[in-house]
Amino acid sequence: MGEDVAHHGAATYRCVGTVSPRAAPRIGTEVQGAPRHAARTRAADHERGRRGPAIRSRVPTASSEHAACPSRNGAPVWERASGVDARYTGAVGSEQSLWGTARPWQPRHALLALPLGLIVAVMVVDILAPPDVHLGPVLVAAPAVTAALGGPRLVVAVGVVATAAQLAIGVTRRGWLTLNHEMQILALALVTVVIAVFVSSRERQQREMTQIRTVSEAVQRVLLRPLPARLGPLRVASVYLAAEEEAQVGGDLFAAARTSGRTRAIIGDVRGKGLSSVSDAALLLGAFREAAYQHEDLSSLVRYLEHSVSRDLHELTDTDGGGEEDFITAALVELPDDEALIRLVNCGHPPPLLLRGRSVTPLLPHVQEAPLGLGEFVSSAYHADTFLLEEDDLLLLYTDGVIEARDEAGAFYPLAERLTRWVGQDPDTLVRRLKGDLLAHSGGSLGDDAAVVALQRTAGPADIP
Repeated sequence: MGEDVAHHGAATYRCVGTVSPRAAPRIGTEVQGAPRHAARTRAADHERGRRGPAIRSRVPTASSEHAACPSRNGAPVWERASGVDARYTGAVGSEQSLWGTARPWQPRHALLALPLGLIVAVMVVDILAPPDVHLGPVLVAAPAVTAALGGPRLVVAVGVVATAAQLAIGVTRRGWLTLNHEMQILALALVTVVIAVFVSSRERQQREMTQIRTVSEAVQRVLLRPLPARLGPLRVASVYLAAEEEAQVGGDLFAAARTSGRTRAIIGDVRGKGLSSVSDAALLLGAFREAAYQHEDLSSLVRYLEHSVSRDLHELTDTDGGGEEDFITAALVELPDDEALIRLVNCGHPPPLLLRGRSVTPLLPHVQEAPLGLGEFVSSAYHADTFLLEEDDLLLLYTDGVIEARDEAGAFYPLAERLTRWVGQDPDTLVRRLKGDLLAHSGGSLGDDAAVVALQRTAGPADIP
């Protein structure tokens, strides 16, 4: 009768015996790669006096949950057939070993040989060196190197090993510790503690930054919902670049809504930047997403947004006790499916750009409306300008963070000039190239939040079903 073996992935295990059910939990009742419940089931059956029929097999079938192993006296013990001295109890396939939960090997673990090898090398050379040669102070490099490989506990562990090596050097060379060796040991211990504190602080900051990124990503998903690639006859692409990289969200905003044969879109910029302006952006986005479906014409929609934003911003200002006036510049567009045109209301925002053929044209409003939130300076009616938008024309909405980005010489980003290089591109390609070129111009970081939305008509009015 051959050995009982089991295969799990590329690994092969063989049964080498059993262990009592009561001892199994103490030494690790499960194995890497096997069903968790197998060993516990065998132990429970043994306790109840019910032992199922043994299934003996040289190689288990694909349908068998685990290979049979004689378990008359308790839970089975498996050993890797490759000869590695690693034994496990239970069925093949759990996530624990004799040493607890097994962690995947990482390449940086091999780098631990650097500080440990340094300690051994310094100790051996110092012991064998002439009396006037002292390499003990070099041991301080061991915990310093470890700071790049692990956490504070690992730094302390390597520091303890280095201190022990320093102690061994003094005792071996002199038979006792001189004052010089005592000072070296004390200095090594102090340096180890300082490095461990530094590493602990670094890890805490990394955890905090991870939490900030997680929260900001969640906020970004809620506020700046990804725009669909298609909205009726329009192709759509967008990008957002926050000035505060760790925040990933700030005061720039955009949104789009599909309502009864037309597409409405908004792009805006809250006064200020970064996280401090997020709440104001949330107010406008929430109002737009609700009102875009309720107002028949664009002018009445903007009037509603002005009233809503003014009220909410004033309430926030009164609550926070701020003395500065808050406002939001915004551009709202409406693109009907059955008409080759754009309706635009510009509230103090940079003019959208129209890409047609080889030309780039700014859509300047006949009436420049005041930014949202300045109710006392706003008339009761808003004027909507109308522009032609033919098939394959592309409308680019953007915030001032794009055109105010500076290079090393202080020159602003020439948006209209750069767009002439990419005329004829689809929105996704254009936005991707614009983002790369903008970051290259500004040296990889922006001084203000930036947002871009590209809308391209892909079918004329007669082609809309």
